Amino acid sequence: MADLADRFRTRVIPAILTAAGVTMLAVGLLSYTSPVAAGPIVPDGPTPGIGQVSPSPLLTLPPLGSGAPPTSQPSFPADRVATRVRIVALKIDLPVVKPPPGANTYPLCDVAMYLDDGHGALGQPGEGKATYLYAHARDGMFLPILTASKINNGKKMLGMVVEVWTSDDQLFLYEITEVRRHQLDLNDALTATSEQLWLQTSEGPKGTPGKTQVVASFLSQSSADPAEAHPTPQPVVCG
Repeated sequence: MADLADRFRTRVIPAILTAAGVTMLAVGLLSYTSPVAAGPIVPDGPTPGIGQVSPSPLLTLPPLGSGAPPTSQPSFPADRVATRVRIVALKIDLPVVKPPPGANTYPLCDVAMYLDDGHGALGQPGEGKATYLYAHARDGMFLPILTASKINNGKKMLGMVVEVWTSDDQLFLYEITEVRRHQLDLNDALTATSEQLWLQTSEGPKGTPGKTQVVASFLSQSSADPAEAHPTPQPVVCG
């Protein structure tokens, strides 16, 4: 049964607006370093992150017995935020933290962060819009996403399940339906009208404008073990 559950989590059977968004990505929302041990990174410039290290075809599959995706409604917990993201098939498992105030803070390492566009276009799991998570392309972070995206335009990731835990002890499952490379804006995420998850990582050295985005559709929501929903973040300053 454990093996069956693992297989369900790793692959589904059967198998950010306008100019501001562009600018945010163009200046380097994230940074990339190679898989070897990473040294200090010089910031690209103003970025929406936090700052202490250890570095496409569309496919839509039916949800598995989950019913309609949740929509924004008054009962949505106002303080709910993503706290953890995991993709078992890619060996990704990271705490998710809130970026600190300040536009010039470089993104942290050893955690993923959620993006708040400041206008309510992006949301949190269960809010009926796009949740946008990003992390560096480094070992132990989102590097496996970048690596997989280079092979056959990332087709191996299609159908993989992404787990996202929230601060109110909920577990959301999403299925990867699209991999986008060399992206320069967040427009589609900003205008999403259904429950979605977006993951972003960088594609090259400091100053490389294009980013890799993974888009995932909602599958289900369930209660979660508080211990699993609240990992202890140990962020490291990258630059």
